Amino acid sequence: MAINSPVPDYELDETTELTTVAQVRAISDPLRTTILGLLHERAATVTELAAAVKRPKSTVAHHVKVLADAGLLKVVRTRRVRAIEERYYGRTARMFYVGLGRHVDGVDLPPDFNDFEVAAKESVAAYEAGQMRSFIRHARISAERAAEFWQRIDEAIHEFDRLPRSGETAYGFTVGLYPMLDYPVLPPKSDDQGSRSLHEQQIAPPSWPPWTRSPASEPAGAGPLSSDGGPVSDRRLSSHEARRGSTEEIS
Repeated sequence: MAINSPVPDYELDETTELTTVAQVRAISDPLRTTILGLLHERAATVTELAAAVKRPKSTVAHHVKVLADAGLLKVVRTRRVRAIEERYYGRTARMFYVGLGRHVDGVDLPPDFNDFEVAAKESVAAYEAGQMRSFIRHARISAERAAEFWQRIDEAIHEFDRLPRSGETAYGFTVGLYPMLDYPVLPPKSDDQGSRSLHEQQIAPPSWPPWTRSPASEPAGAGPLSSDGGPVSDRRLSSHEARRGSTEEIS
């Protein structure tokens, strides 16, 4: 693939909300989220995917069928080789996400995977080799400011998804924003009495992207959902979907 070729090499929707139990379960399998992640780069056949993940072709074919039946993959082109027609599969959307409701027709959707748990396992080798770039920060901010900040992070996620592919090394990119109910908080300043500044009072509450949870709308203790590609889910995410989006795209 040329260094500046657009990714992926087929047309797809930007985002798709997962609204059925079958769809959420489809992106909750690590192998399926990896398949979704690989298809962020280009369309591929079952044979190519099997070679990439080093699994039997029959196993990969089964997982591809599960994703296709759930509406997350589709055949984007075909090629005839001798008497055999090869099918090239691609994602149906750049990012998959679970909506805020988490239930459809009175049925609760199953939970998707935790992107940070996946990233923790993936990053062990890079951490031990001193090749891991990471930071963790905590800030006492309003839900409105958190939503505003996440909008900017969302732009970075989409930028990462579109980076032209080159070289031999794949890089993981994991982001998250989550409330911490038990994190230490300093008492108000004596001259402030806990009141908000005039600037804070004038900030208009920005809307959260549809594939994220607004802390203000969630019950206490509810965690954020993955995004797939992020997954992002395709977990996903995204690129790691599933593993969702990921990680997939839920990446």
